[in-house]
Amino acid sequence: MPKITGKAKRLRIYIGEHDRYKEKALYYAIIEKAKELDLAGATMFRGLMGYGANSRIHTASIVDLSSDLPILVEIIDSEEYINKLLPFIDEMLQEGLVTLDDIEVIKYGKTRPQR
Repeated sequence: MPKITGKAKRLRIYIGEHDRYKEKALYYAIIEKAKELDLAGATMFRGLMGYGANSRIHTASIVDLSSDLPILVEIIDSEEYINKLLPFIDEMLQEGLVTLDDIEVIKYGKTRPQR
């Protein structure tokens, strides 16, 4: 696994919990593809509340009982590796928001065991 330090890219993909790609949860398909392409790392976050282009509020409130919660998939790697993933993201997403920004990686890798 290549070590990432210095300038990198952060790809953020905002979707819904119910979004699907080829009968899989979309967030799962995206992370699976990132792993297949050997990207440095990916994380899925489930939001408690949010809304997007359709202006419908999605919430985890008991009163609303929404089960289509907002999902954020965040992937960090070099520009070269992020660019390998972008065509697949374009194919997979029917709706959602995708952002890309510059970041600086301070540390990446396994932690050393304490002595």
